[in-house]
Amino acid sequence: MSQPRSTETLPKEEKSGGMLRIAEFFSNVVRKYLPDPLVIAIILTLFSVLLAVTVGRSNPLDVIEYWGGGFWDLLAFGMQVVLIILTGFLLAKTPIVDVMLTRLAKLPKGNTSAIVLAVVLTGIASWLQWGFGLIIGTIIAQKIAANVKTLHYPLAIAAAYSGFVVYGMGISATIPLLVATEGHFLEDQIGVIGLEQTVFHPVILVTTAVTIVTMPFFLALLHPKDPKKIIALDPAVLQIKKNEKIEAGERSFGQRLNDSPVLGIAAGLLGLSYSVIYLIDGGSIDLDSVNFLFLMLAFLLFARPSRFITAVAEGVKTVGGVIVQYPFYAGIMAILVGSGLVVTFSGAFTEISTPATLPLWAFISAGLINILIPSGGGQFAVQGPVVIEAAQEIGASEAATAMAVSVGDQWTNMLQPFFLLPVLALSKLKLTDVLGYTIMMLFYTGIIFSASMLVYGFVML
Repeated sequence: MSQPRSTETLPKEEKSGGMLRIAEFFSNVVRKYLPDPLVIAIILTLFSVLLAVTVGRSNPLDVIEYWGGGFWDLLAFGMQVVLIILTGFLLAKTPIVDVMLTRLAKLPKGNTSAIVLAVVLTGIASWLQWGFGLIIGTIIAQKIAANVKTLHYPLAIAAAYSGFVVYGMGISATIPLLVATEGHFLEDQIGVIGLEQTVFHPVILVTTAVTIVTMPFFLALLHPKDPKKIIALDPAVLQIKKNEKIEAGERSFGQRLNDSPVLGIAAGLLGLSYSVIYLIDGGSIDLDSVNFLFLMLAFLLFARPSRFITAVAEGVKTVGGVIVQYPFYAGIMAILVGSGLVVTFSGAFTEISTPATLPLWAFISAGLINILIPSGGGQFAVQGPVVIEAAQEIGASEAATAMAVSVGDQWTNMLQPFFLLPVLALSKLKLTDVLGYTIMMLFYTGIIFSASMLVYGFVML
C-alpha cells in the first residue's frame, strides 16, 4: 500500500497568516527532530529513570525493579484499547455503516466545512464514548478527504483527532465515572460525587460546547494556502482486501458455511440479546461492554463470517503500535509511582493554590503528568489522593478538583502520542505529519480549559 507524500518533498513558499506561520514552524520542527512514537516511549522511559534517581532520590536498582515490575500493569487496558480500535474499525467497515459514513462525508463542499464536520462528529462521538470517537473520527476524516480533493489530508486527520480532546469531559471519562461509583477508592474521603457536579455541571457543558464549536474555525486557519503544499489522500489508504470469488461448483461444504449469513447473524443477535439483558440488569457502560457490543454488531452487520474475517485481517494491522508501546508507558507509570515523583510534583502545585485556584493548578499539573502517565485512571490513582487532600485542607471543591485532573489528562493528549498511535495506524500517516497541528490545538484548548477551570473553581466554592 502506498504512503501519502511526505511533506519533506514539498516546495517552500512565502508563508502567509500568523497562525499558519506558527503551525508551519511546529510542523518543520517535528519533521526535523521528532523520532517515531516507539523511540519517544523509550526516551521518556530513560528520562523517568533519570528523574527518579536525581529528583526522587531513589536507588537505581530499585528504579529498574519498579520499571520491570510494572511493565505489564497496563496489559488489560492495552488489550481493551486494541479491541476498541479493532471493533470500531470493523463496525465502520460494515456495509451499512460504511455507506452511511460515505454519504455523510459527501456533505462538505469546501475545506472549512470538511474540518467542521470532522471535528464536530469526533467531538460528539468522543463525548459519548471516547474509544468509538477516536476511531470513527479517523475514518470519517479519511472519507471526507477522499471527497474534498482540495483538503490537506494531514490536517483533516489532525482535526478529527482534535475533537477527541473533549473526551475527559464526557460521559465515558474514567475519573468522573470513578468518583460517581459507590465503593471507589476515595469514597471514605469524599463520598460519591454525582455527574451533575462534574460532567453535567453547566461550566463543563459550556466548556465542551465552546471547544467543539470553535476548534474547527481555528484549525481552518492552519490549512495550507499554496496548492503545492497540500497532501491529498492516497486512495489506496481506503482500500480493503476483498474475498476471492469462488465458483459455485468449486465451493466445499466448509466454504459454504464460511459464506453463510445465518451464522454471523445468529452470533450477532445472541450478543445483542446479552447486551440488552446486561443493561436492563443495571450493568455499567465501560470499555468491556462497549467492545462486546461493537463486536456483536459487526457480526450482525457483516453477516457472512468470511467477510468478517477479511475485515479483521485488515484491522489487525492498525493495532501493532499499541501492543508494543503501551507496556513502556506502564513501566514509566510504575517508576513515577514507586519513586514518589507524582506525589512530589503534584504537591508542589497544590502548595501554591487557593480554594478558588486549586482546580486550575490541578488541571495544569495533571496535564504535565499525563505526558509521562497517559492513562486517566492510573494517573488519578496516584495524583487523586494528593489533590483531594489539598482540596480538603484549603476548602476547595473536591468535585471541581477531581474533574480538573480529568480535563488536564485529556488536554496534553494533543502532545502525547499515546492515543495517536491507532489514528496514525489507520490513517497511514507519520507522527510528524500531524503533530505540528495538534500542538497548535494544545495551545488553543489550553486557553479555553484554563479559563474554564478558574471559573469552575470560583463557582463551586
